[in-house]
Amino acid sequence: MTPARLGLLQVSLAGILWGTGGLAVQVVRDATPMSVLVISAWRMLVAAVVLGLAVLLLRRLGAVADLLREQPRRAVLVGASTAAYQALYFGAVVQVGVSVATVVSLGLAPVLLTVGESVRARRRPTPTRLLVLAAAVGGLLLVSVGAGGGAGPHPVLGVLAAVGSGSAYALTTVLGRPLAQTCGPLALTTTTTTVGAVVLLPLALVSGLSGSPVVTADAVAVATLAYLGLVTMALAYALLYAGLRTTSGSTAVIATLLEPATAAVVAAVFLDERIGVAGMAGTALILAAVAGLGEEPAVPPG
Repeated sequence: MTPARLGLLQVSLAGILWGTGGLAVQVVRDATPMSVLVISAWRMLVAAVVLGLAVLLLRRLGAVADLLREQPRRAVLVGASTAAYQALYFGAVVQVGVSVATVVSLGLAPVLLTVGESVRARRRPTPTRLLVLAAAVGGLLLVSVGAGGGAGPHPVLGVLAAVGSGSAYALTTVLGRPLAQTCGPLALTTTTTTVGAVVLLPLALVSGLSGSPVVTADAVAVATLAYLGLVTMALAYALLYAGLRTTSGSTAVIATLLEPATAAVVAAVFLDERIGVAGMAGTALILAAVAGLGEEPAVPPG
């Protein structure tokens, strides 16, 4: 397998793992009325603790120190942007509904990155890339329509939050890719996840003051929070950063659109939710778009 295809596979796996997060969040909320902000903070905190232990056991603390010494601002920005992306996305879901929040947030990022990369390279995107992008965003729209969901109480505020989320996601990818090419995935994921946890914890405490439980003794909730931190955060982001070594930012965010497609399939299997014709067509389009990415040449570092 070529490095480019391996990188695409790693990023795609990250998107699939993220797609299981929605079910996990619902399991937690069925067990205890935690706010999604508190759940997100626990997710990043669990990941940071586990990754920190892995760094110590594997004696990779020096790599973390090197990253913080050589690229402190970029590392902090990537971590803070990751936290902002999650918080703004969850806020958009509450204010405008799942469908609109997903389309705007996840659909905006690949468009922004494709435009940015074209401006930087001073050439138009190839017809193949435009076709792949159109298929991916169109598939995302169909999956979101198939998932349904209400409009939400504050549509304008929700759309603005979704735009902020998509922009933060794009920024995370742009800033994270150069770091991924000079720093190991473990050190990079540990550093950025720890920063993200530090950013989200105060917001989670404020959410707790508003009535949301901050801790729980429920065994199912605790196990699911551990899954969210270990699998959908620590492992998924390590795969993302490993894949970014040989894939462009726009390629990566298109591949991670497997997240909503996976979420729709998981909901159909475990929650008995109907995907519908639109959802099935959208999933097929996203899969076709990701397959099309595999035919593109490897990108140079930078």
